[in-house]
Amino acid sequence: MHFDLVIIGTGSGNSLLDPRFAGLKVAIVERGVFGGTCLNVGCIPTKMFVHAADTARTPSLSSRLGVDETLDAVRWSDVRDRIFGRIDPIAAGGREYRLHHGDNSHVTVLEGEARFTGERELEVTPNDGGPALTVTADRIVLAAGGRAVVPDWPGLSGVDFHTSDTVMRLDELPARMVIVGGGFIAAEFAHVFSAFGVEVTIVVRGGRLLRHEDTDISTRFTELAQERWDVRLGRTVARVSADGPVKRVELDNGDAVEAEVLLLAVGRVPNSDQLAVAKGGIEVAASGHVVVDAFQRTTAEGVWALGDISSPWELKHVANHEQRVVQHNLLNPDDLRESDHRFVPHAVFTAPQIASVGLTEQQAAEQGRAFVTSKQDYAGIAYGWAMEDTTGFAKLLADPATGQLIGAHIIGPQAPSLIQPLIQAMSFGLGAREMARGQYWTHPGMPELVENALLNLPLD
Repeated sequence: MHFDLVIIGTGSGNSLLDPRFAGLKVAIVERGVFGGTCLNVGCIPTKMFVHAADTARTPSLSSRLGVDETLDAVRWSDVRDRIFGRIDPIAAGGREYRLHHGDNSHVTVLEGEARFTGERELEVTPNDGGPALTVTADRIVLAAGGRAVVPDWPGLSGVDFHTSDTVMRLDELPARMVIVGGGFIAAEFAHVFSAFGVEVTIVVRGGRLLRHEDTDISTRFTELAQERWDVRLGRTVARVSADGPVKRVELDNGDAVEAEVLLLAVGRVPNSDQLAVAKGGIEVAASGHVVVDAFQRTTAEGVWALGDISSPWELKHVANHEQRVVQHNLLNPDDLRESDHRFVPHAVFTAPQIASVGLTEQQAAEQGRAFVTSKQDYAGIAYGWAMEDTTGFAKLLADPATGQLIGAHIIGPQAPSLIQPLIQAMSFGLGAREMARGQYWTHPGMPELVENALLNLPLD
């Protein structure tokens, strides 16, 4: 079977096709559920759980405001079914649209596992057990994402465990959960399940949680996490075993922790190995990410890549941006566009929320950049008084001569929203002086956190 274009993966890759591709013979290959990581097991369902968890946690914090509240119950199955009752039909609808809608008469859906066997040549093994298909194409787009890492710990193969792919569909809430890992996924699920009444233990290899954040942010979050959860820093897993429903995690120092649910959150890897991309002449980095240039082209002629399979950021908003770039470049081969990865933000929807863009102070120092920093506590603005927030802050880094921001980091309520004007300023070259004094700031709103942080920068 030969096609003009083959797309592997139906996350952001599924958004490539619009009416401008109607004249092409296209195949879409998907081995699992339509919609990709974000829709099915990533950012969308997790944030829906986070919002419910934020609500569940409110009574534990309300007394400081003079309001006494109680949490009567968390109806786990209702929370879970509300979320997936919305998401699962979207995934199913995406598949149905590609299979049966008239707009897709030029599109062939191949449901199965794809592996390269040569230059722009694939073998697709159907999910239904049918004979393998040989597929060739003029152009191929790799958008096959990544997967959760499953470590090779002694005893793990004989123990039931969860990853972020499965833990959101638990039949019931456990009394206890052990989470191994100290990154975004661990921090978010620790918040969710502890807010719902689960006793959480986190096992972290390093000395801090969220260690890739600016050190001030990571240190503050770790301090707050230790007040809320049993955090075992500087520990690795030596062995895992089970006694009936109870999982026992033995640590390298001889300690052991037990729980009914074991959640592995030790990272994700690209799916490049599962596609045998080397046979297609496609280079991969040591991390497993497919190597692409600024135009999202791989090292193989006619093969493009986008999203988690090639992006070290592994973020949906990056995948969506790269999808738009690839779409343009497929349609306009004589007018290629580059991806813009200058100011990629990220957010961690834990408690407190965290958001970041640009360089950390440690990265700026390592690069030898000239910079100044400023901090503004939530406690120092009027809305921070209203919330009685005593732990959150914004931290900015700027070039002292030009006033251009080079990094922004916020820990506290609504951090992902508050950081957006800083992303905008960095993206469009708006200096800190002009940003702080060239516009009105609504008083007494939370954006005054940003305003004051800008004014605190000791610029030349």
